[in-house]
Amino acid sequence: MPSRRIIYGKYLITMNSNDEIIENGAIIIEKGRIVDIGEIDSIRSKYDERTFERHGDFQSVLMPGLINTHTHAAMVLFRGIADDIPLKRWLTEHIWPRESEFLSEEFVFDGTSLACLEMLKNGITTFNDMYFYAESIAQAAKKMGIRAVVGQGILDFPTSAGNGPDDYLRKAETFIEKYKEDDLICPAVAPHAIYTCSKETLLKSKKLALEKNSPIHIHLSETIDEVEECLKMHGKRPLKYLKEIGFLEGIITAAHCVWLNDEEIEIMAENRVGVSHCIESNLKLSSGIAPIAKMIKKGVKVSMGTDGAASNNNLDLLEEISIAAKVQKGITSDPTVLDVKKCMKMLTIWAAETLGLQRQIGSLEVGKKADIIRMNLNKAHLQPVYDIRSIIIYSAKSSDIEDVFVNGEPVILNGKHQLVDEQQLINKAIEWSNRIKT
Repeated sequence: MPSRRIIYGKYLITMNSNDEIIENGAIIIEKGRIVDIGEIDSIRSKYDERTFERHGDFQSVLMPGLINTHTHAAMVLFRGIADDIPLKRWLTEHIWPRESEFLSEEFVFDGTSLACLEMLKNGITTFNDMYFYAESIAQAAKKMGIRAVVGQGILDFPTSAGNGPDDYLRKAETFIEKYKEDDLICPAVAPHAIYTCSKETLLKSKKLALEKNSPIHIHLSETIDEVEECLKMHGKRPLKYLKEIGFLEGIITAAHCVWLNDEEIEIMAENRVGVSHCIESNLKLSSGIAPIAKMIKKGVKVSMGTDGAASNNNLDLLEEISIAAKVQKGITSDPTVLDVKKCMKMLTIWAAETLGLQRQIGSLEVGKKADIIRMNLNKAHLQPVYDIRSIIIYSAKSSDIEDVFVNGEPVILNGKHQLVDEQQLINKAIEWSNRIKT
């Protein structure tokens, strides 16, 4: 396979600092990185296209790969197993008992592989995962050719994946050491939440992350019950509690953040804590609606997460952002909030900044890794085009994404995965469902 590629598009949405959109453009890729980008006439004046592997056409839009900042990928194997009930019951009566019975390296590898296939087909080139058996998550991601931030889940109680907080932390450190130089895997530390991790566990997690220069991934203020329990136990709301114990250091992605008040939003902004907004999961579990318009106004970096497919029930960021934009307009009675420019940033460059990866991914710029998606515009529901951002946020479907490149490699071409047998992954999921439901 040639190491040099050229990809064409009618529109190149760069997501660079100038929000530049290049019409009739091309991207040159070499050794997994973008080495040139510009209008096609300029590109053709510098390169002999015959020496490149060629992709795309001028009925397409090219943009950075989407970044999913909160997932539990392996839980796709629990998709649809317990719907239409509150979060606490969902966890205690359905998810945790099944995890206790079925959670294993094999379960996590198979589930993550299926989730990666779904995400790649939906244009997601990076996901930020929190679960157990981090090694299995990483192996699945690498097999599928997707970029992943992988956090070893940390709790105060034992599971089949660990004997308690010190065991989880030891495993997290071992995982970080193994993958700290990996080209696709970014190792992270993932204390589950304030209600499952003691102050001591939270601070040990932070210490490990800072020592290893790894990001932190945590659930925060997902439900009103979590807030009320924190007030009862600590006399303060969750984010203020985390600030006062000294947790808010380093690169932190806080998932959900549904029940933040104005003071907590100020704390988020001051401490540069990133937020992963999981609108569909929050709506489906009746957890509430995060005040992300307020957060963005205060300078908080907000990105999008799908959560796990057991509570969503899909891994579709284009659907997620479209719903998020409309819900914020509805609850604020302001049609100008969460405009399409901000929505695009939430899917790409703000997400990269949240994870501390903005120098590598999140925009189409020379020197960055070539994580690129191509969407076919030659469809009735995508024409005419007056504002390409509007088309993507309000009209496009994930099925319109036909090609996906990660590290410059074509992982999805014409909607088909190039590295694995898709049917085998689907058959594995069917086998798991037969075991779980009996």
